[in-house]
Amino acid sequence: MEVGVSFKCTAYSVTIHKAIFIVFILITFLTSQALADCESESTNSCNNKEKAQPLKLIAIFSILATSVIGVCLPLATRSIPALSPEGDLFIIVKCFAAGIILGTGFMHVLPDSYEMLWSDCLDEKPWHEFPFSGLVAMFSAVVTMMVDSIATSYYSKKGKSGVVIPESHGGDDQEIGHSHGGHHHIHNGFKTEESDEPQLLRYRVVVMVLELGIVVHSVVIGLGMGASNNTCSIKGILSAALCFHQMFEGMGLGGCILQAKYKFLKNAMLVFFFSITTPLGIAIGLAMSTSYKENSPVALITVGLLNASSAGLLIYMALVDLLAADFMSKRMQSSIKLQLKSYVAVFLGAGGMSLMAKWA
Repeated sequence: MEVGVSFKCTAYSVTIHKAIFIVFILITFLTSQALADCESESTNSCNNKEKAQPLKLIAIFSILATSVIGVCLPLATRSIPALSPEGDLFIIVKCFAAGIILGTGFMHVLPDSYEMLWSDCLDEKPWHEFPFSGLVAMFSAVVTMMVDSIATSYYSKKGKSGVVIPESHGGDDQEIGHSHGGHHHIHNGFKTEESDEPQLLRYRVVVMVLELGIVVHSVVIGLGMGASNNTCSIKGILSAALCFHQMFEGMGLGGCILQAKYKFLKNAMLVFFFSITTPLGIAIGLAMSTSYKENSPVALITVGLLNASSAGLLIYMALVDLLAADFMSKRMQSSIKLQLKSYVAVFLGAGGMSLMAKWA
């Protein structure tokens, strides 16, 4: 129902993408002020600007390709009956993807934040005397819950006015007319969609909030890599660790996009924003490499706090909107076997991302 759920979520989608753009500009501006490098890090024997540049260019294209593959893979399974959202296999794969996102928050983003904010390049007071990373991650999770709840409530109330649309004649104007289990009411040639609309709205809010958290995290990763001249760490990233990281993270987002039942244009926009952020961050970091110093106090504080906020968002989304929503559903509660398979998938996803923390 394009005029119903689609209209309500379009404004929310525009708001989220504006927020993504603002965050990107904010990161670029703040980190551009990072001019003073920490001397203790500048003598690293791996630092070689000439050798690092071609590695970064290779990274831009390899990460872009794997990001597109990862986020599009779930969308490509739409035509495969065994992987439809109504099948058990889809739930298991979705739990695997949620485990990946959970592992990203706990094992990649949050530890990076602690490492940056406890760096020797920062003053002992106040950065070494208080766990700012944990504080920011905690409040980020609470704020995410607040945005999640208020957005869902607001757009749900707007939908209670009883929006009606003409019956679809097979065109693309109706997005949820084929949703399963929905009830239609015909009045003078018009019909409304009732039962599936709240759930579809939830899926779409989840997609937007989750994309925001992943994009912030991806920008930070790309910017740090693009500005770095450490060939040792860049080679480690190119050893497929970060590529797999982006691909699996994309699978998690792609599964949520599939359930949101967007049309092609909105799917393409979401895929574009996810896929381009890390390569674009690398390109900006590469352009700023002469002035930006990743170990400067400004860069460490800015990126450290952004990582902490991104970690809180990802952890909340993985546990509450993805895992808890599925495991507490009637379908999952009615099958112990499906629960056990799904838990195995969660542990495999989270465990795989934890293992990758060794390299990226």
